[in-house]
Amino acid sequence: MLRKLLPALFVATTALPAAAVLTAPAMAQSQPADQVRVRGSVISLGDKALKVKTREGNTVDVTLADGWVVSGVAKAAITDIKPGDYVGIASLPKVNGGDGALEVLIFPPALKGAGEGSHGWDLKPNSSMTNATVADAVKGVDGQTVTVSYQGKEKKISIPNGTPVVTLAPATKDDLIPGAIVFIPAAKDASGALATHQIVVGTHGVVPPM
Repeated sequence: MLRKLLPALFVATTALPAAAVLTAPAMAQSQPADQVRVRGSVISLGDKALKVKTREGNTVDVTLADGWVVSGVAKAAITDIKPGDYVGIASLPKVNGGDGALEVLIFPPALKGAGEGSHGWDLKPNSSMTNATVADAVKGVDGQTVTVSYQGKEKKISIPNGTPVVTLAPATKDDLIPGAIVFIPAAKDASGALATHQIVVGTHGVVPPM
């Protein structure tokens, strides 16, 4: 299941691998789909679509593409982050320099290297998503600072105490109950219709922080 969860969840829309780019039936082939991220709560699950109330307060229908998959997230801790781990960290620039983490995803070993790089992200204005290998992890006064390496570059990111840290976990469509929190990388066609191959859902009190 986790191997099927495409690394496109955590890369910039322009860097999505071909397997993650969806094409809605009504869209002309000459007009590639825009890649968007839907965050919100489940209203209802149908045979072909998931109805979601977005964090912006809108109601959207997301068409479920053939072979769509669902994953959950499990709670982890800053102390679980070790040198050599592959992580996805959403962060914001700090006033005094460097970046401060908004959330951390520890990838399963099978996804090491997926979507490597640092890209713009829309969790908050001016945020970025960095998928990289942890070079070292240093415990600090107010949490932890990790040095991550990607594509020949290095970046230091502080992880304050209380920052959500998760890893991927098994889930099924039965977890897509009304009120469940979801994160959905989707394709939007020229008409505004959304479609996806993948959904990340919150289970057991842990919500997708990305």
